[in-house]
Amino acid sequence: MKFSGIVAAMALAASAGATLAQENGGAPLPAVTVAKVVKQTITDTVTFNGRLDADQSIQLVARVSGFLEEVRFEPGDKVAQGDVLFSIEDTQYIAAVQQAEGSRLAAEATVTDARIERDRQAELVRRQTAAQTALDSAEAALGRAQGALQQSQAALNIAKLNLDYTRVRAPFDGTIGERSVDPGALVAPQVGALATLTKLDPIHVNFPVPTAELRRTQQMIATGKLDINNAVRIVLANGEEYGAGGKLDFIGSFVNPGTDSVTLRATFDNPDGKLLHDELVRVHMAADTAAEVLTVPLGGVQRDLIGSYVMVVDDQDVVSKRRVDVLHQTRGLAVIDKGLNEGERIVTEGINKVSEGGKVDAAEAAQSDSEAKDG
Repeated sequence: MKFSGIVAAMALAASAGATLAQENGGAPLPAVTVAKVVKQTITDTVTFNGRLDADQSIQLVARVSGFLEEVRFEPGDKVAQGDVLFSIEDTQYIAAVQQAEGSRLAAEATVTDARIERDRQAELVRRQTAAQTALDSAEAALGRAQGALQQSQAALNIAKLNLDYTRVRAPFDGTIGERSVDPGALVAPQVGALATLTKLDPIHVNFPVPTAELRRTQQMIATGKLDINNAVRIVLANGEEYGAGGKLDFIGSFVNPGTDSVTLRATFDNPDGKLLHDELVRVHMAADTAAEVLTVPLGGVQRDLIGSYVMVVDDQDVVSKRRVDVLHQTRGLAVIDKGLNEGERIVTEGINKVSEGGKVDAAEAAQSDSEAKDG
């Protein structure tokens, strides 16, 4: 009995295939996948590629030359502003400070001596027992002495500054990376970076947005449909969505002519340092409220020089070309404004096999993940 059932099923399939072949002039009908136009309530979401950018990231460079004595961190440490990260041998810089202090003391003594002489000559001129030229010379000598004192003070300031530079400090709170030199190495400004310090909290994401989407985004902001303080979400490389939302805080002022896009930036709190500098992420911008719209799978929408179109399959499995207006795309769906009605079927796979007015062997696609999620 089982064998007889199998034979009967095979005969029925063969008969159906023969019928389809006859309707198509002897050739099998092209097999395509179709999906229905669905009305569903979804949150208006657009997705872009973005890259994370640290709030601050600098290369630490030695500002004086000398032998590196000590490294005071381990790679990956959290450091605070002002922490000493590297110590450079400071013996010669201490001596330079002492020498400059001695020069300043000598210059101060010279100024004192010159002022006394100027005052003496002034008294003699007042008594009319000395010529005015003597007083003038004394005034000039005092000026020279004061100038020398200023020079010695400047030299002392430079010596103290160079001594301070023997301690390479963190200019801001952040995470320190690998060091590029070891203790005992000779370092100098021309040696290059000793290590990189990065501030990851907060962190930014930069993402290019096509100008058409930018205009729509600006309109949503103006009408209150998009809250810039919590408008942006990011998805990491492993598919995990970062918990906190980001604030949209920058819109570029020029269009990239190569991509017809504008760069936007959002800022995220990153207290645990989970988000990393230069990491590639997916960026979602979502409206605050959901709306009921007509949707079709994005793969069913084609474009030509005139605009967007779909291939519609009617109840007799006959194909026709239909022009449509696509409002935007969201999560693998095209939101349709005009051209389709709820319940109509469009070709989503096998479009290259069909032609307008031809018949197809249509199989309906399973509900997509996007529809299941947003519907």
